[in-house]
Amino acid sequence: MPTITAGQVRVPADVPAAVRDTYVDNYLKATHGTGRLMLFACDQKIEHLNDDFFGEGISPDDAEPEHLFRIGSQGVCGVLAGQRGLIAHYAADYPDINYLVKMNSKTHLVKTSQEDPYSPQLYDLQTVLDLRDDGVNVVAVGYTVYLGSEYEAQMMTEAAQLIADAHSVGLLVVTWVYPRGKAVADEKAAHLIAGAAGFACCVGADFVKVNPPKKSEEASSAQLLTEATRAAGRTGLVCAGGSTLDAETFLSQLWEQIHVGGATGNATGRNIHQRPLDEAVRLTKAISAITLADYAVADALAVFAGEKDFSI
Repeated sequence: MPTITAGQVRVPADVPAAVRDTYVDNYLKATHGTGRLMLFACDQKIEHLNDDFFGEGISPDDAEPEHLFRIGSQGVCGVLAGQRGLIAHYAADYPDINYLVKMNSKTHLVKTSQEDPYSPQLYDLQTVLDLRDDGVNVVAVGYTVYLGSEYEAQMMTEAAQLIADAHSVGLLVVTWVYPRGKAVADEKAAHLIAGAAGFACCVGADFVKVNPPKKSEEASSAQLLTEATRAAGRTGLVCAGGSTLDAETFLSQLWEQIHVGGATGNATGRNIHQRPLDEAVRLTKAISAITLADYAVADALAVFAGEKDFSI
């Protein structure tokens, strides 16, 4: 398993000396000491309302929000990402989870054909620090920017200021960066996704979550992803997991994103939480086996099948 020491963590220059140890501790917690991020995305209850949590093909377990926290507690995850209120409801019962507070959100009801997307910041950083000071294990915050939206200036400004403020108190920042709006012809064009990754580096994000590029006739999605991972520089790049796939297909894509495309981990939501608890927990372990420990796909599938265990 790849490992890094505290001395090997690159601390951005905007992290004050007084909180450098806090930043390093949060980085090592979030990445399990590997430098790679396994992000369990649980922010869709606002983003997609109840569409991702109830219906055909979705486990009945997923109808209740606590399912997310049971998975995070029993599985192997780097951070559980959710809105402040969601985390506040359950964190006292699940104190050992590393939390990322998602600072902005919007629903999917207003379509791009009606209006370009804008995801407003819902609360200020102090409310997150209050949670942390009250004992919640908050190690990071997150923010979504829709590049190409007519509202991109507001989101860029909010994201950049949030990163500066979060670093000033030793928190990590993950930016979700999606090209989207009437000006964007192809959200999954590899060159545009690379631009999104470079933007995240320029505003100082520690990690950036992007959609994997669509494959072309000449190259696979993972091969095309290399432009984005290079553009991201010292900002670690992770790919969104997308809708639920069979485990072998999903784990194969993840392996290729890391070992062909150069990704620094994964950001997975629906592929995990739409499954029954036991299966979801096993999938977090299989995903983490690839992300954190460089397991081959066949070995990760054995973890998912329950034929071997994986823990940190």
